[in-house]
Formats: sequence, structure tokens, C-alpha cells
Amino acid sequence: MDPLGILADIVDVSSLKPWSQSRPRNLHDANSFGNQEKIHRTSPFPCSDYINNKVILWEGDLSCLNVQAIVNSTNETFTDKNPLSERILQRAGPQLKQDLYTNIKGCRTGDAKLTKGYNLPARYVIHTVGPKFNVKYQTAAESALFSCYFKVLQLVKEYSLTSVGMCVINCIRRGYPPYEGAHIALRTVRRFLEKFGKDLEVIVFAVENVDIRIYELLMPLYYPRSKVEEEYAMYYLPVDVGGENGEPVFPERQIRIVDKPFSDMKDLEKNYDSAEQLESSVNVGKTSFAKMRGDLDKERKTSQKGSEYSNVLIAEVQRINKYERMLRRSKTEDLRSIENIRCLYHSGKDRFGRLVITFIGHRFKLSEINFDKALLYLINKLDSVVQQNYIVLYFNSLTTKEHHLPFSLLKEAYDLLDQTYKKHLRAFYIIHPTIRSRMMTWWFTTFAASTVKNKVHSLRGIEFLYNLISPDQLDIPEAIIEYDYKLNGVRYCTQPVIDVPASL
Repeated sequence: MDPLGILADIVDVSSLKPWSQSRPRNLHDANSFGNQEKIHRTSPFPCSDYINNKVILWEGDLSCLNVQAIVNSTNETFTDKNPLSERILQRAGPQLKQDLYTNIKGCRTGDAKLTKGYNLPARYVIHTVGPKFNVKYQTAAESALFSCYFKVLQLVKEYSLTSVGMCVINCIRRGYPPYEGAHIALRTVRRFLEKFGKDLEVIVFAVENVDIRIYELLMPLYYPRSKVEEEYAMYYLPVDVGGENGEPVFPERQIRIVDKPFSDMKDLEKNYDSAEQLESSVNVGKTSFAKMRGDLDKERKTSQKGSEYSNVLIAEVQRINKYERMLRRSKTEDLRSIENIRCLYHSGKDRFGRLVITFIGHRFKLSEINFDKALLYLINKLDSVVQQNYIVLYFNSLTTKEHHLPFSLLKEAYDLLDQTYKKHLRAFYIIHPTIRSRMMTWWFTTFAASTVKNKVHSLRGIEFLYNLISPDQLDIPEAIIEYDYKLNGVRYCTQPVIDVPASL
């Protein structure tokens, strides 16, 4: 402190550049992404200078920020040992601790509480408790994290605060994936600004070194600064961009309501009158026999539904058992013959931190490979890896008929794989597609794998991979680089992956 008792390292929010004045990333025109399909036909988050002027991305110590309120991510008893929370409590002085332990007395996960800032540059501190992450309860964790941001913003509106420093609420120590957490944070704040932006001057995303790269990559998706970034976002935003307030959307929980079951009350009355006339003329269900036997149609439908459900359940149990048996086999059998051809391996991570799985098509000759062993190798190498988000690069380069799997084998492999494979697959890129591969892809995703249809994209050259993956994270065989050079007339060199094993 200086002699006047003022913190020497206070950062005034007016000294920080708004997002609208930050330099956009150098993106290719979105129309050059091969024949890749857009995930969104219209922009869920249109370019808006008005909103971009109200957000700031800043790498720094939130406890030094001179705003009306800052956010403190802590635990239920305010005793979390994360560095930022400890700095906030230390700078605020003993009064804040006393306030928390005697007056507030705890905060539930997903909730938020407001206290004074005391010796901090910020007038208030909003304390919130982020969720622990467990893949079995992912939907609950996503809902709780959204609730944290939403409750914080509700307090901002309730207390008429105009400047807020927002920390990263999701915590790696609690197991929450940082990319997924950033998506929820960015879209929730965006939706809030769309509704109540006139009451706010600025929201600062105050991130530390571990998160700055993530936010730099994802900010243009939710806060595009140009039409090019807006177009880019339509390709790379996730399918779920949240509900009205940015909340996670779970389609299986939504109740389907038929639009206009009757066009008006006259139609309703007409249907009622018809049913009444039919009942009075035929007396359906009013004979002693009918009452004794019950409603045959209803029983038949109930029986059919029960039978269908049982069949689906039995089929799923059989699939799980088969998968588990093959997983156990894959750990004991000698699969070096498959591993040595090096057609499947890990190529580092893309610009969004997702695992990259590479498949080299021309190295996979069905006539020379045992398909069952190949399937065992796939399961062995990917079973644990696909618990996180991943993308697949399939190089169709130099392939001929002998490299193409029959439709029946593709379907067998797809039906066997656990739902985790499909859930965490973010994109499947086919590089150097041919007419045959395009037709096969359309046929397969239409009739066998419709759930991943929107995730499959074709790229006509290596160049377009650089929008997704840094060159030092790519491991492409020299033969494919030469093929790309002959096809597109430009030579692209990729560096070997550092500290990442070629094989999974």
C-alpha cells in the first residue's frame, strides 16, 4: 500500500480495451471450408458492436480490479483454497471473513451471495459455488454451472450494478472441463446483455493464464466482431447454444405439445358431437360382455408398447455385454499386427482443446487385415480416450476399392460402439473426399448413423485443417502431403508433434 492506504496495483476498468477494439483473429473466409456444412443456418449470436463494447477479456488479478462488483468462486463454507479466492479474502481484510462466517453462513452449489468488498477496490463481492463434475451426472453439473452465472447476474441487476468483474467459476480442481465451462459462461452473459445491456456499462471476463487461450478461441463464437467471425461461428458453435437465458437444453426432458390440435373451438365441438353420436348409436363398451372383457384396443396397444420397449432393452443389454467382452479381449490379445500398420493414432489437440484422432485410409487394406482384430484395436485404444470431447480426421487420400469397408461392416462397428463415442464426437472430417466417399457418407449417415450426420464434414485439402488445428499438432504422412500438393498445387509442411506419442 501507499501512504494513503490505497492498493498500489489497482487496475481501473477504463484502462482496459473493450472486446470490440481487440484485433480479430486471422480467419479464412468461411466459404473456403471445403463443402463442410454449417451447424447453424442463421447466427445464434449476431455481430453487435453495442454488446461488444460492454465486454472485456482481460488476463489479470481480479482482486485488483476497480469495478462495482467482482465474483468469487468458492466452496459451500467459503473456505476454498484456490489462489484467487484467497487473494480476495486477504485483500478485503478480516471484515469480509467475519461477514461470511457469521452472517452469510454458507452458500449452496449453484447459488450466489453478495457481501461488501471492504478493503478491495470493488464495492461488492458476489460469492458463488461451482459444481463438481462427474460424467455420470453431466447434465446436473451443466445446470448448476449455468445457475451460478445466472444467479450472479440476477444480483447484478437487483442491486443496479453497472460494472462487474467475472471470474472463471468452473474449477479444474472440481473436475469441470474448462472448454465446456467457458461455453456456458460466454453464452449466459451474452443472453443477459441482450436483455439487460442498457443497465450495464461493462462486464470483464477476468481470466488467468490457464484459461486465457480458451477464452480467446471461444469469444469470437459468442461475440463476433465482424461478419467473417459471425459466419465462422455458424460452423464451430456447438449444436446446443442454450435456451432463452443460455441455460443447457436437454431435448429428452422437453414435453412435446402438438401445435393446434384443433384449429378452433368449432372443430373441438364437432369432434365431440361426432363421438357422442357414435357412442349413442352403437353403445360401444356398454354391453355386459364389453364391460367384462375390457378395452381390447387399449390392451393391444399397451401390449405392443411393452413388447417394443422390452425388445429395445434386450438389444441394448446384448450390445453392452458384447462391447464389454470385446474390451476384455482387446486387453489380452496380441494386436501388434494392427498397431504396426499405423492407420489409427492420436495427433494432439485442436484449437479448442479437443483430442484429435487420425485415421489413414490407404493404410487400411481389408484383404490384408483381420476386421475383428481391427475392431478390438479400435475399442482398446479409444475406450478411455472418448470420455472427453474429440474429433476424427479421416484421410481418404490415395484410397482405392480395397481400402473401403462394406456398408455392413461399417454398420456393425457403429452399432457396437458405446453412446459415449457418439456423444463426445464433435466432428468427423473427411480430407480429400471423392464422389464415392461423398455418396457413401450420405448413405451411411442417412440410414445408419443419423445422430452424427451434422458432425460429418468434407475438406478438400490440408489447408483447411489449419482453421482447426495448429500445424505442430498435426502428424500427416509425407505421402499424403505429396498427394495434396499434386491435387491443390500448394505444399504444406507439418511439424512433428512434440511430447505426444504417435500411437494411442
